[in-house]
Amino acid sequence: MRDFVAKISLTALFVLAIFSASAAEKVTFEANSPLTVAVGEAFRVEFALNAKPDGDTFKAPSFEGFDVLAGPAISQGSSVQIVNGSMTKSVSYTYTFVLLPQAAGNVTIGAAEVKVDGSSYRTRPLPIEIVNEGEGSRAQQQQGGSNRADDTQADAQSRIGKDDILLRAVVSRSSVYKNEPLHVAFKLYTRVPYVNIVPESAPSFNGFWSQDLSDPNSARVGRETYAGKVYETRVLYDYLLYPQQVGSLTIDPVDMTVVAQVVVQSRHADPFFGGGREVFNVPRKVQSQRATVQVKALPAGAPASFSGAVGNFTMDTQFPSERIAANSGATVTVKISGTGNLTFVQAPKLPLPTSFEQYNVKTTESINTSASGISGYRQFEYPFIARAEGAYDIEPIEFTYFDPQRVQYVTLKSKPLTLEITPDARGGGDAVVMQGRGMSKEEVKMLGQDIRFIKLGGAQLRSERVPFIFSAAYWILLLGVLALFTMIYVALRKQIRESQNVALVRGKRANKVAVQRFRAAKRYMEEQNRHAFYEEMLRALWGYMSDKFNIPVANLTKENVREELHKRGVSSEDSQRFTDIITRCDEAQYSPVESARMGDVYSEGVNLISRIESVIKR
Repeated sequence: MRDFVAKISLTALFVLAIFSASAAEKVTFEANSPLTVAVGEAFRVEFALNAKPDGDTFKAPSFEGFDVLAGPAISQGSSVQIVNGSMTKSVSYTYTFVLLPQAAGNVTIGAAEVKVDGSSYRTRPLPIEIVNEGEGSRAQQQQGGSNRADDTQADAQSRIGKDDILLRAVVSRSSVYKNEPLHVAFKLYTRVPYVNIVPESAPSFNGFWSQDLSDPNSARVGRETYAGKVYETRVLYDYLLYPQQVGSLTIDPVDMTVVAQVVVQSRHADPFFGGGREVFNVPRKVQSQRATVQVKALPAGAPASFSGAVGNFTMDTQFPSERIAANSGATVTVKISGTGNLTFVQAPKLPLPTSFEQYNVKTTESINTSASGISGYRQFEYPFIARAEGAYDIEPIEFTYFDPQRVQYVTLKSKPLTLEITPDARGGGDAVVMQGRGMSKEEVKMLGQDIRFIKLGGAQLRSERVPFIFSAAYWILLLGVLALFTMIYVALRKQIRESQNVALVRGKRANKVAVQRFRAAKRYMEEQNRHAFYEEMLRALWGYMSDKFNIPVANLTKENVREELHKRGVSSEDSQRFTDIITRCDEAQYSPVESARMGDVYSEGVNLISRIESVIKR
């Protein structure tokens, strides 16, 4: 029994010693990194904690002046030491980041923060000197203990050849006509594995109207042979371009950093335990070549029915019955199908007589966009009402396009049509017979008013003093009061109807709501909150178009916005500028690199909405 009690006591003392030693250990939170690094050289920053943190309370610094290639990678460990009968237990948590310097200079990495048992701990800021690439090896030699790691890092970098990572702008054609589509894809060619891609500049197409074909939900990868070598390829950007200017147009290069992954055998591997294989992330800056496209002008002598269509098209027309009753509506339908710049195809002119009432053209379309171009159709419906009886010869509808394959203008014509407008079967009195030089009903009515009847009999005399009641002034005043109340009543009814018309109310408040969102975006800009700024700019732009055109935001696309702006008389330059601003905001919002200055995007967005509002209000 005594032995059992002694064992229990020793065990309790042993456990108590472990907990007391663990509790007595002081919490430390330290940051470690090289003192000097070179531009273009990736390095690690470690934040080491000798205690267990409270959940997900670690807060990393902003790393201003660096690109974060990887991290945070969290590792943890524990150890128990017994020295001279004294036991010590410790735990460790390490947060590791891989950074890439952006430019030479002295940069300070801010403090990281973490909580342990409710108390906050912060690391000291890390000053780092960033030198140019030529000075990197000399600076590394001054850091003493890091020489062996630097040798292995240099070995990893030397294993990536100059042609192992390439970025190319693949252009489908180098010579096109104005408005003739061409395809450009920015493609990454690699012969080594990579773990990350950091874009540094977005594609820019000056002089082109561009349509983005990139699909973020699918990665277009493959294998190709280029310059005698086999590469793994990936399409990063995919665009369809329509040149809007004549001459030599340039597609600017795109810059990005590709982080390759290299496995090397350490030069200082332990001969007893073996191993020594290390994985390094090696960043490489790549740039696509500058591509040039020669844009030829369209030949002179274009027919009057040419409106800029380039490609290969067909035209199908549907006419109403050849006999139409007066005062009844009818529709002519024209369908343009084919491949080319179908988005820019405009409605052909319908030559109707002046006595026909023609209404706004309704446009429907089905367009498919691919790397080979745009195909599909645009259909135009021309509603009209024939007011005058008689027989009318309708001239053929003409549509002209330029065929770049045959290098000539092609004019498509519908068949001629003769419409016979019969009398209104419902007995409407507005139909007018136009055959011959008979007089219209309006002219007959005027003849009954131009000669007044001469009144007979003696004149009736009245007293000069006429009472106010029932006098002319009395009736005028009474009519004025009634007219005023009528106007107030009509205005109130109109206001009530408009308040019940949600689409009308949204359209009138679109500019006011956009201004409020622009103010919020400006506040984010002043706070240097890039993500919130571009998100608010997108809300302002898309929200204005949704309210103005009564289209849900989920159904808004760049194509239907351009169509609605065109219907309301907004210039094609402003329509294109709107899509450009949307594209720039989308890219800047999700890109870690600043591709557009917030001040420029804000000014262009505010000015553009102001111009569109002034045009639509006319």
